[in-house]
Amino acid sequence: MKKMNPTETDPVRATTRPEVLRQIDEKIDCQIRYYATQPREIISRRIEELEREWDMERWLETNASALAFTGVVLGVVSSKKWLLLPALVTGFLFQHATQGWCPPVPALRRLGVRTRNEIDREKYALKLLRGDFQNFTPQQIKPLPDQVNDLVSAVRA
Repeated sequence: MKKMNPTETDPVRATTRPEVLRQIDEKIDCQIRYYATQPREIISRRIEELEREWDMERWLETNASALAFTGVVLGVVSSKKWLLLPALVTGFLFQHATQGWCPPVPALRRLGVRTRNEIDREKYALKLLRGDFQNFTPQQIKPLPDQVNDLVSAVRA
């Protein structure tokens, strides 16, 4: 698979269409800006949601194992032709492991499935806003809108 974003180090991001990548990044930025205006409890709830959010790897592994298992069961009880399904699925999983891409990835990305790093980018920005990092005291440095812009820039790096 050809890299669409050669400056990206994450293999999934590197092979994601630029417009899809832009949508995912803009959504993260909007979420950070929105939660910057929310009370600590609301930010904490969002962080809990992010900790439960399934990333690309989990989606692929779960779907691949379910399809492979289904193919094996159907191959045993129905027709041996079903054994092609686990062969195909494990091939896709191998391709994803070695290249960071496989046929389901573009569809999952268009549906908004994020990588672990993308989820963590939002999560740690919110933790910073919540005050989890005591050595950073943004209230004493800049007005809140400037802090949020700096924060969005920092987590994009």
